[in-house]
Amino acid sequence: MNRALVRLLEAKRAALGRRGIGWRVTGIASRRLGWIVDESGLEAESLGRGETGVRASAPHLTHVGKWLQAAGADVLFEATSLVPLNGQPAIEHIRAALEHGAHAITANKGPVVHAYEELQALAGARGRRFLCESTVMDGAPVFSLFRESLPVIELRGFHGVLNSTTNVMLSGMEEGLSFEESLRRAQEIGVAESDASHDIEGWDAAVKVAALVRVLMGVPLPLDQVQREGIAALNGEQVRAARREGKPYKLVCRARRTGNGVRASVRPEQVPASDPLAGIMGTSSMVCFETDMLPRLAITEIDPGVDATAYGMLADFVRAVEGATDR
Repeated sequence: MNRALVRLLEAKRAALGRRGIGWRVTGIASRRLGWIVDESGLEAESLGRGETGVRASAPHLTHVGKWLQAAGADVLFEATSLVPLNGQPAIEHIRAALEHGAHAITANKGPVVHAYEELQALAGARGRRFLCESTVMDGAPVFSLFRESLPVIELRGFHGVLNSTTNVMLSGMEEGLSFEESLRRAQEIGVAESDASHDIEGWDAAVKVAALVRVLMGVPLPLDQVQREGIAALNGEQVRAARREGKPYKLVCRARRTGNGVRASVRPEQVPASDPLAGIMGTSSMVCFETDMLPRLAITEIDPGVDATAYGMLADFVRAVEGATDR
């Protein structure tokens, strides 16, 4: 995804320039590459291919804060893998960026679920932004829709299909593949990790539910309060029979306000063929919001790729730096 982001930044360089936004990549940090710093700017075309160009390693750096300082960073793009139970090390990275004085943009759901209020408060105190559009439904405008276009609306609940791996697997089983064959297909097309347990067991979907509840409904929802059941108990014959009956299986995410909080769940459900969720196949996703003003407002994303996630981070980048200019 990071390579896609650099390629997209380069492709949109002229469009960003027309908005008064210039950029250069001054640092990269990853398990594979280690700490890379070049304050004058790394070569974007090489980065888009997964290369660092002229390598300016910084072996003396042992902490993200020192790396940010050496890179002279104004913006941090945080895209480490999700750790559902504590959101680390992404939370530490984002906290360090904000304390350094950089905007923090993440595609990682963990910091939203485990530290959203703390990080937003820190961002506000530093006059920076902490943004997270790419954490749910790739680059589709979910968080920004409510933040920027739906003032004083009350979100009462939502339901949807939000995990691509399980949706690809269910679609594959409907086509005649076994559970294991469907998993291999999801891995081959790049939507599933080699260890897809977070998806299959419903963790990824549960974290997305908790993130939406926390940001859009203003209710801190611990993960253990999301009723969670994955798709591991389903087999190909069950899934095909459900489709033939006109009630296909989907891993459905739900949340609804109650008198004293929010009730939330992730579980396989058979949905009627007349339900729009029944037509969400492959890597597509959909969420339907129920509000006081707009009874059913749906966002559907059809067959997104990695560029869609990269675009969500790019859009947050524009929001952050233009907002900083406006202040």
